[in-house]
Amino acid sequence: MASKLFLLLLFLFLSPLLQPQPFVKADAKLIHKTCRKTKYYNLCYSSLKSDPTSPNADPKGLAVIMVQIGTANATATSSYLSSKLVGPSNDTVLNKVLKECSEKYSYAGEALQASVQDLANEEYDYAYMRVTAAADYPNACHNAFKRYPSLVYPPEIARRENGLKHICDVAMGIIDKLVWY
Repeated sequence: MASKLFLLLLFLFLSPLLQPQPFVKADAKLIHKTCRKTKYYNLCYSSLKSDPTSPNADPKGLAVIMVQIGTANATATSSYLSSKLVGPSNDTVLNKVLKECSEKYSYAGEALQASVQDLANEEYDYAYMRVTAAADYPNACHNAFKRYPSLVYPPEIARRENGLKHICDVAMGIIDKLVWY
């Protein structure tokens, strides 16, 4: 009887260790290893280290964190552009372009949000595709300014464009490696 009880306790103790663990939790080493495989290591590392949920995240969770950072960036940029529409400008062409840009950044945010569900479903190819689309939406904004030679592409929008593209590049780098974990 004692040996059966011992075996049962041993099994209960060891069973969590015997179950497959496809992902490990994100400590500084995992964040470093993950970010090393991205195009913008410093952006990746500082973003993930500053997120309070990253210590409990696996590699897929790290991808979700980066996508959420991208979503916040796209949403903030869309709001920023919308706020410029209510300004003192009577320039209808500029307002038209700003509205178009605001919509494009909103679409980028929507694509990023949809990629979170793809990640949850482990549909990494779809998640990658949506993040790629999100990274491309700022190009449409930039091109809208190019259609009107009298308009100057504002440095603040250029800065935000590069920021979103870099965040998306980092997210794509992490998603690309998920199939190997």
